[in-house]
This record gives sequence, C-alpha cells and structure tokens, in this order.
Amino acid sequence: MIYTLKGGKVFSPDYLGEKDILIANDKIELLDDTIICPYGEIYDLTGKIVVPGFIDAHVHIAGGGGEGGFVTRTPEITFDEIVNSGITTIVGCLGTDDITRNLEGLYAKAKALELRGITSYIYTGSYSVPPVTFTGSIKKDLVLIDKVIGVGEIAISDHRSSQPSFEEIKKIVAKARVGGLISGKAGVVNFHVGSGSCKIEYLLNILKENEIPAKHMYPTHMGRSDELFSQGILFAKKGGFIDLTASIDMVKYLEIGIYENIYSNMTMTSDGQGSLPKFGEDGNLIELNVGSVSVLFETVRYAANKGLNFEKLLKMITENPAKVLGLKNKGRIKSGNDADIVILNEDMEIEGVIAKGKFVRRG
Repeated sequence: MIYTLKGGKVFSPDYLGEKDILIANDKIELLDDTIICPYGEIYDLTGKIVVPGFIDAHVHIAGGGGEGGFVTRTPEITFDEIVNSGITTIVGCLGTDDITRNLEGLYAKAKALELRGITSYIYTGSYSVPPVTFTGSIKKDLVLIDKVIGVGEIAISDHRSSQPSFEEIKKIVAKARVGGLISGKAGVVNFHVGSGSCKIEYLLNILKENEIPAKHMYPTHMGRSDELFSQGILFAKKGGFIDLTASIDMVKYLEIGIYENIYSNMTMTSDGQGSLPKFGEDGNLIELNVGSVSVLFETVRYAANKGLNFEKLLKMITENPAKVLGLKNKGRIKSGNDADIVILNEDMEIEGVIAKGKFVRRG
C-alpha cells in the first residue's frame, strides 16, 4: 500500500513547512518538499496541519474505578474513542482495583486494539505493592510478555496505596531497570502520585542515594498542586520525565514548564476510562467522574489557543512520551518512522487519523 500526502503544513513536532509525505505499508518512506510517485493514491492536504499520531501513556483500556462500590466500575474503552481522539499508540494500566480487573484482561484488550490497527502496550502491576504480575516477577514480565513495557501505576503518597516503604519502591525501580535492559524495553515505572504530603520524595531520594537513572521513574498526576509541580520541576531538571493528567486546569503548569525550560521532559496523558474520584475530609467518596481520552488533544488545542507554543505542547503528546517509553520509531514525522499521523484543519480540529500506514479515521 503506497500513497502520498501532498502539501500539508507539517509539524514533526517541530514545524517543517509545507511538505509531501510518501507512505509505503506502515512506514514513512520519504518526507520532502515535492514528491512525485507514480504509484498509489494522492491526498491533497493543502491548508491542513499534519502532526505525529498522539501517544497516550496512561489509559485504563479495560476499565477502572470501583472506588465507590461495584456500580462505579468504568467500562472498557472503544477503538473509535481512541482514534477519534487522534491517539495511535496507547498504554493500558490497572489502577486501584486489581481484584475484579486483572492483567489477563488488560493484555487481551491491548491485543484486540492492536488487531484493530493501533499500537498498544501495557504496564504490569497496579496500585499495589508488591505488584501483581503475570509470571511472579517484574523482570520476567518485561522479558517474556510482549505487551509489557513497564510497571504501573504504582500508587505513592495516596491513602489508596499499599503504603509502600522507600526500600520497596527502590527495589521495584531496580527490577524494572534490569528487566528493561534484558528485554530491550524502557523498563519504566509509572507512579500514581496522590495528594499526600510525601509527594515524590521517594523518587528524589532514589536519585540522591542510588545509581538508578531518572528515566526509569515516571510520576503522573503531577499537577495536583503547586507544591507537587515544584518538586516535578526539580525531578525534570535531574533528567526525569513528569506527566500531567490532561485538562484545561493544567494550562498554568504547561506554561510554567515551558518557562522553566523543562517542556522536553514533560508529557500529558488522559487517564482515560479511569475513575476521577473526589473524597471528603473524612476520606469518604463524594463524587466520581470518568476520564476520557478526548481530553488529551483538547488540552493541547486549548492551551495553544491561549497563546502557548504549539510545537512545545505537541512534543508532550508525541515525541516526549516516545522517549519515555523507548519507542524509537514513534513520536516524530520523519523518514523511516512508523506512519502514525493526525490531520487537522485550520481550526486544529481532527479530520483524519493514520495508524501504521492505514486510515483509521476519515473526516
């Protein structure tokens, strides 16, 4: 299958100008000012904006929730919800509930999404420590289970966590690193960071006291408070990546991140299909909403319309998560990379999505 995208305004995510893109099978074969190919179809994208497919590194693809009882369990995500939001690579995770949800179901859902046409991975583990695994070993899961790219989301500084010790967290990160080295995967640990007073002190102490590189620790929900984000700035300046859960409330932190020049070490994820609980001072659940993957690009679009740099925002859902997850052929529009592309109109609305070289959404 060969076709050419002609004349779009290409953000790689850096702006490259108006370019032609030649796609063959699942790869970007050529990116140039003018491409003349005698084979395949031609799509005129004059006036359109062409960006890399979005990478959402934190989604409860098999459903989540349950913190308010069985009736609050959230449903599985659908393929259409994913691609209509411009997402071409997704990472599934368990959350609080690793009893009525399990890794086997997570794996099956990831395989189903892959067969439909997108790229999918999962984290082994859940909120709990010690982590639930397929094989009884973090390292074995990373090496032997194709879809497992890391561990998570491990809960810290949260009343719903297992209240793990510093030593337990350090060992999880160490095992993930070694498993990643053996398997050739990222070996990253995705940390759910709650609103507790400890914030990410465990992670900062690991950097201070051990030889483990910061790239193996990936804290999310880092926009819960100004104090937590300040710790995140410090962590990013030490070489780590921090993640914001996308919403318009995060725009102030996106702006600060760009000002502090840590935007290359920031990502955004949707927490799609996860429960978004609100607890009262007594610890009881008082409100519960369900996350949507559509918020990922909606946040980028909103922030860009508020005047923030579009290229730097785009990096946070394309190039940066590709770096965190060790996906060398994702996150950028360039020759040799996977043909994962989103087509936007002049108002930055999604009009088309290409995943692994095939249109999975048109119009």
